[in-house]
Amino acid sequence: MHDDFYLSSFPRRDRLVHILDPDPGTCEALSIVFRLEGFRTAFSLDARAFFASLERLRPDVAIVNLRIGSDDGFAALRRIKATHQGTAVFVLQDRPQVENAVIAMKWGAADVLTKPIDMDHLVRTVRETLRRDVPPEAVHGGRRGERRGFSQLTPRERDVLRLIVGGQSNKEAGRELGISPRTVEVHRARVMEKLGARNTADLMRIVLTG
Repeated sequence: MHDDFYLSSFPRRDRLVHILDPDPGTCEALSIVFRLEGFRTAFSLDARAFFASLERLRPDVAIVNLRIGSDDGFAALRRIKATHQGTAVFVLQDRPQVENAVIAMKWGAADVLTKPIDMDHLVRTVRETLRRDVPPEAVHGGRRGERRGFSQLTPRERDVLRLIVGGQSNKEAGRELGISPRTVEVHRARVMEKLGARNTADLMRIVLTG
């Protein structure tokens, strides 16, 4: 089940990333990646829900698809920059369009990315954009409950978790990561122990609800 607006429940001191994209799969994939990196996330499938949510909570980062149904992504970009100047806007394109990318950057986009999204590049760019005004406690401050578990994951364990949540088997995850299915299973067990998950369904709940 996909809601028009979804907000995870991480502490308020974590930065909020709001995704506006008509594809639920893209919204959920980006949400998972950013939650694993310590951000709160929200997503909307259309501009109406997106701007309604902005009345309640301003995001630190907005990731906006230029094609959002009948709505114009450029209009969303202009409105965000006009009313929420502190929000960094990252623009998504379903296919490369140089002219649109130039226009988006001219109107204040922090970066323009084309699907399939390079997640590492996106997360790195978001962090670099926010770094200049991140309070120290937002990075080093105490987390609680399950959030502490996420911070304990190694880079490899994060990779395994991302693939598991994406529905891949141990064999498929091992093939993508260049390790054996047995090694994936070991990493998976450690992830579940650190996050306090009893089974795969419980692991999904922890990741998707934060």
